[in-house]
Amino acid sequence: MSINVKQLAAEKAVEYVVDGMKVGLGTGSTAYWAIRKLGERVQEGLKITAVATSVASEEQARELGIPLVGFGDIDGLDLTIDGADELNHDLELIKGGGGALLREKIVARGSKQMIVVADESKAVGTLGQFPLPVEIVPFAWEWTVADLAKLGCTVELRRSGDGLYKTDNGNYIADCRFGTIVSASELAASLQNITGVVEHGLFIGIAAVAIIGKQDGSIEIIEREHGE
Repeated sequence: MSINVKQLAAEKAVEYVVDGMKVGLGTGSTAYWAIRKLGERVQEGLKITAVATSVASEEQARELGIPLVGFGDIDGLDLTIDGADELNHDLELIKGGGGALLREKIVARGSKQMIVVADESKAVGTLGQFPLPVEIVPFAWEWTVADLAKLGCTVELRRSGDGLYKTDNGNYIADCRFGTIVSASELAASLQNITGVVEHGLFIGIAAVAIIGKQDGSIEIIEREHGE
C-alpha cells in the first residue's frame, strides 16, 4: 500500500499544536490533511481557535467543527501550518500554487511560528523550477506583466475555465517561470518595486520548521537557525 506522504507530514505538524493555541490554517493539498487532523483532535477535546487563509480552508474548518475567529478579534497567532510548492534547505519557499499567497503571507507573518509541510518532491537545491506566482491588480495588468518579464522570466496569466483566474481578493495571478532563482531575496526586492504587484510567492525568513514526508515512510524535519 502506498504511503500518503502529504498526510504523513501534515499529521506530524499537528503534533505541535497544544491547548489554547491560536492557529493559522493554510491552503492546498497538504494543508488539507493538517486541517483534517486538527478537526479530529478538536473532536477529541483539543481547545484552539483558528483563522483560515482561504475560503476553501475556512469551509473545511467549519465542517470539521474547528472554532474560527475574526482577524479583528485577535492580535496574532501562535502557529501556522501551511504547505509549499518548493522549499530549499534555508527554508526559503515558493508558495501560491493554490492562489492564496497574499492571505497565506499575512497569516504566516502574523504568527510566532510557521511550520511548512510538504512531500519530498517539493524539497529542492535551488528554487525556480516551479513557476513563481505573483498576485497583481487587474487594472493595467498588461503593463505589470511587461514589467515582470523584464526581470528575465516568462510570464503567463493563470486561467480558470474560459477566463482569467481570480484570487479570493479579486486579483489576477501571474505565473513567472525563472527556471533558476539565484537570489530569492534580491528577486523579492525587485518584485516589490513593481507597481501593480500586490504580493509575490517568495517566503523568505518566515518559515521556522519544515516537515517533509518521504515515500519510505520517514519524516525529515528542518529547522531554520535563529538569526538567519
